[in-house]
This record gives sequence, C-alpha cells and structure tokens, in this order.
Amino acid sequence: MSAANELTPAQRDDLRTVAAMIIPASDEYKVPGADDPAVQADMLATLGRDTPLVAQALDHLARLAGKPLAELDTTKRDGVANEFRATGGAAAATLVRVVLQCYYRDDRVLRSLGLELRAPFPKGYVLEEGDWALLDPVKARSGTLRRAP
Repeated sequence: MSAANELTPAQRDDLRTVAAMIIPASDEYKVPGADDPAVQADMLATLGRDTPLVAQALDHLARLAGKPLAELDTTKRDGVANEFRATGGAAAATLVRVVLQCYYRDDRVLRSLGLELRAPFPKGYVLEEGDWALLDPVKARSGTLRRAP
C-alpha cells in the first residue's frame, strides 16, 4: 500500500515542508529541492516499512509546532526543527534518511553530481553470453575454509 493512503493530507504537507527544509532547491546547481513533486511522489511510493516511523516523526513535529508544520512561518519552523532534532530520536533519523535516499536517486540530482544514469558496470562494454573469463582471477585464488557457526 502506498504511503499516500496511509499519511494524512496534513502529514503529506509537513513531509513536503520538512523535505524543503532539509534540501532546498538550488538555481546555482540546477537541482530541485527535496519538496519537488517527483521526489515527493517517490517518497510516498517507496516509504514501505518506514511509514510508521515517518508518521510518528511528522506527528511529533506537529505536536512541537502546536499545529501542522506547514502552517508555521519560516522562523518558527526553524525553532521547531531544532527542538525536533534534539527530541525526535529514531523517528527523526528515519525521516531524514527517507528524504535523502529519495532525493539522491533523482535523475536530475545524479546528473548534477556528474554521475551516469545507469549501472557503473560494464561501462559500455558488451559482455559475451556465457563468457566466464571475468571469473578467472577469482578462480585463481586459493580456497578459504571457515568453520560454520
């Protein structure tokens, strides 16, 4: 089930607000902020097992703010964010990890970092089907025996 159905509209607004606070857009580097609709859609689609902790973090933020964080002005948000960092615990860490994870897998962000939008191997080289020569260095090593636990 998508987190879009599990989070309330206020929580989704607060998630967008927190994401923008963590990573704002940059015209200099031509990258979106973490509140970009595509990044937000990725977050909501992939929260999965992190949904309860993210919801807990967003609820904690709303309690600290006295209302949804998105409704506060910027100065008050910063104060709430500082208190949240000190008291948020595992839920706060999960929220930050989710934002960073989804942001740094966005194609626009990867391009701005000079990374290619494909797997780094085989770097354009075509591998022959059934060519096991790549394993020759591994096969040449002596075996290692270990006791099973």
